Amino acid sequence: MKSSTRVVLGSVLVTVLLVAAAMWLGRDGDGSGRAIVWLRLWDQSFVAPYRASLDEFQRANQDIEVRITLVPFASYPQKLRLDVAGGTADDIFWINLYQDYANAGRLLDIDAELGPQAKRAWDRVAVEQFTHNGVLWGVPQFVDGGSAVFYNRNLLDAAHIDPKELGALRWSPDDRVDTFRPLLRQLATAAPWAYNAANDIQSITLPYLGSAGGQFQRAGRFDFDSAAGRLAFEYLVRLVDTEQLSPSAADTNGNGDFARNAFLQGKLALFQSGSFNLAQIAAGAAFPWGTAMIPAGPAGRVSANNAIAVAGNAATRHPAEVRRVLAWLGSAEGNRYLAADGATIPAVTSEQRVYRDYWSRRGVDVSPFFDVLDGPQISTGGGPRLPVALTAIDPVFDEMFLGRIPVDEALHRASADAQHAIER
Repeated sequence: MKSSTRVVLGSVLVTVLLVAAAMWLGRDGDGSGRAIVWLRLWDQSFVAPYRASLDEFQRANQDIEVRITLVPFASYPQKLRLDVAGGTADDIFWINLYQDYANAGRLLDIDAELGPQAKRAWDRVAVEQFTHNGVLWGVPQFVDGGSAVFYNRNLLDAAHIDPKELGALRWSPDDRVDTFRPLLRQLATAAPWAYNAANDIQSITLPYLGSAGGQFQRAGRFDFDSAAGRLAFEYLVRLVDTEQLSPSAADTNGNGDFARNAFLQGKLALFQSGSFNLAQIAAGAAFPWGTAMIPAGPAGRVSANNAIAVAGNAATRHPAEVRRVLAWLGSAEGNRYLAADGATIPAVTSEQRVYRDYWSRRGVDVSPFFDVLDGPQISTGGGPRLPVALTAIDPVFDEMFLGRIPVDEALHRASADAQHAIER
């Protein structure tokens, strides 16, 4: 080999090693002796409160620096799955559907890391959501609370409806009992759309299924293909496809923001959703509005209550430091930052008052999000490959809300497709 060739190859090798070293230091340290811990989120609006919380943590823990990675939700689940499998995931990351990671040994055991007493400070439903096979796999960060109904006061006035009427509404397939659909017809005289019935699992389909007396899963198997399921979905599809009291499924399928935007534009009288939309409505509504309880069904008033947690990567290079960061994020001091601007309901129960006080000072009644949870609750369930199953259900439900597949056929097909997705 010519000496000039050796020089070129040597230079290339040195360059490669320097780049690799720089990347290694960027992920594992910065030469200051501090351990760098990476936290992955999917929502830009949470970067600032997390940064403020972590800055306080770092002032008391100067041997650790926590850096935030933002991955948009549209690509978050797939990228996390690939990164965890490839060993390149962040040290700590947001989770909602997590059982596959837990079963594969990819997550830190929170009970073992922080002690079983830590969970006493956290929202009970959130702890239950992230407990699998008797082990807690995430540190709850925030809860959505229950579903509520946002109303446009101007449109209610135009339809001669008192907001106090909303809290007593009942939906039923029996026209002699149903008070909800008649009110929606009255609202339709004043607004392009009265209500946002749609394929929205957390805010619409789960509450209706639960208030019809049904469940999404039972004993590890999908159970929405039932008499209660047919009752709930036939009522919803009728609102959309037959009576056109809600936006077309052609607009809402695949666009989870359509109904909220229609409400903000003054085109939708009643918007059933969760507290996660409260800040956007408060900032964007140019009309008087308020909140009310969701309508009750044949089995009463039932809501979902989702939570988000942070999980520790079992493959982290800094387990001791990750443990300290997780303990901080699960503490009252670290968690309250998420409620400081009214963005979300903290999972540390002692700090939920911060959220309620914030909105109370602004004249917003958030009690419907909390009061609905005094009754029964419904969830999507859990188990291995649940995300794959939900992906199988969604297109069938989309077609059902478009009126292209009868409700009984759609429920049977979606249930079979979901079960097959889990078992294959």
